[in-house]
Amino acid sequence: MTTDTTVSIDRRTTAVLDDQHVGDIRGALGIIKAGDSAPRTGLSAKLKTLLAIVGPGLIVLVGDNDAGAFATYGQAGQNYGPKLLWTLLLLVPVLYVNQEMVLRLGAVTGVGHARLILERFGKFWGAFSVIDLFLLNALTLVTEFIGITMATRYLGLPTVPSVVLAALVIIGAAFTGSFRRFERIAIFFCLGSLTLIPVYVFAHPAPAEMLGGLVPTMPAGPGGTAELMLLIIAIVGTTVAPWQLFFQQSYVIDKRITPRFMRYEKADLWIGLVVVMVGAAAIMGIASAAFAGGSTPFTDTAGVTDGIEAYAGRTAGALFAVALLDASIVGAFAVSLSSAYAIGDVFGMKHSLHRGARHAKGFYAVYAGLVALSATIVLIPGSPLGLLTTGVQTLAGVLLPSATVFLLLLCNDKAVLGPWVNGRLTNLFTSVVVGVLVVLSVILTAAVLFPDISADQIFLIMEISGGIGLLTAGYALLRRRRSAAPIDRTGRAEWRMPPLQYLPPPEMSTGRKIGLTALRTYLLLAMALVIVKLVQLALG
Repeated sequence: MTTDTTVSIDRRTTAVLDDQHVGDIRGALGIIKAGDSAPRTGLSAKLKTLLAIVGPGLIVLVGDNDAGAFATYGQAGQNYGPKLLWTLLLLVPVLYVNQEMVLRLGAVTGVGHARLILERFGKFWGAFSVIDLFLLNALTLVTEFIGITMATRYLGLPTVPSVVLAALVIIGAAFTGSFRRFERIAIFFCLGSLTLIPVYVFAHPAPAEMLGGLVPTMPAGPGGTAELMLLIIAIVGTTVAPWQLFFQQSYVIDKRITPRFMRYEKADLWIGLVVVMVGAAAIMGIASAAFAGGSTPFTDTAGVTDGIEAYAGRTAGALFAVALLDASIVGAFAVSLSSAYAIGDVFGMKHSLHRGARHAKGFYAVYAGLVALSATIVLIPGSPLGLLTTGVQTLAGVLLPSATVFLLLLCNDKAVLGPWVNGRLTNLFTSVVVGVLVVLSVILTAAVLFPDISADQIFLIMEISGGIGLLTAGYALLRRRRSAAPIDRTGRAEWRMPPLQYLPPPEMSTGRKIGLTALRTYLLLAMALVIVKLVQLALG
């Protein structure tokens, strides 16, 4: 029996907040001892190391193909065939760059995303990041249990026992008191996402049409250009979600991954990207084949499952339902953990899966409480489940730009990342992504407030936002050229962020203060308006 190597923490030299975040890497598929500094020269040694590291990137990205993603990709395939596959292709670099940045933050700093925001940008943004993450994750968990109810009903299982059993599985997986056992359970469910492959074979969408979908087009659909653009925004929102950033960074820390294994964790990210994109493309292709022509109006994932059965048979429908059930459980794992990690980070609680429930009561209480609350809401007769699903997609789209903005700022903070700060190309690409996300967020907010918004009005918003973005980018580029200095990467392999109390205050230029104030004002206003609108819809 292999025992964990305990490593004592010198609080003067490391920023790690929980002493269980230091020690052996005990992955689902292998163990790396804390003092192991041997070079990985042969193929066998490299493969064993990769197997031990695999987990964070795979879980976070497979968890991205959750119940909400099944609905969104299913709607895209049903209404437009495979003609929106190109959106997934464009999102690959966005997903990779975002997750690589939080991977770097986790491995180098040893501190979670929420705590870094609190320490570097103040109490308002720290509280805002945790509160909006907590609320959004609670709503997202409800959609996961909606997916569980849809899948189990199709499979002929009773709803209440199925939801209760799923909740117990989700809670029990984390309550084992062993990081390794949790990761093994999570990876087992991640492999369940491959169930979509035989469904794709049963549906056999035309290969030529699937390849044609990789070419960017704006296909005609039942709702016109406005509905098409809103669906594209929904694809972006369900594929690039705020909880991913918080989960990945904290999970990397809890797994005890250090900069030494950065290359292997990047490979883990690519494995997760391949799996998630294959799954997303399969859902679009399956729905496009089952609803050829897009003549059937989209209802929900249950309707997609019924359509698959009608087209490809009961076995295909059952496998799709199993994949939906599996995806909902993986999503629930990751979303619940991202909240528990963030709360533990900000409030200084013990927050590690290496600890048992008795030694991290607050951490496990948040995790189990969120799961139990979400399961209960789904089982309450008359709950506005459809409205909750809409609310999740809308609020995620509204809040995503702020999460990416702080990610970009943290990855350029030399006190936090030292020689690991972003390079010029990463900053350029991420700045463009932030700009696009802000525009999409504004369009989504406008669409919720004004459901009859036209395509011309959407294009006008894009033009105005694009103009403001170009002016902002020009100002930022001018400032960067004046103050740009080469990045010293010396000693990068050994560099770790010092304890938070020893960090110098962040540089807050006038432009950054104005930008953060504008972002704060927009987010508060947009969130308030969206919530009011959703309440109005709930009240009829």
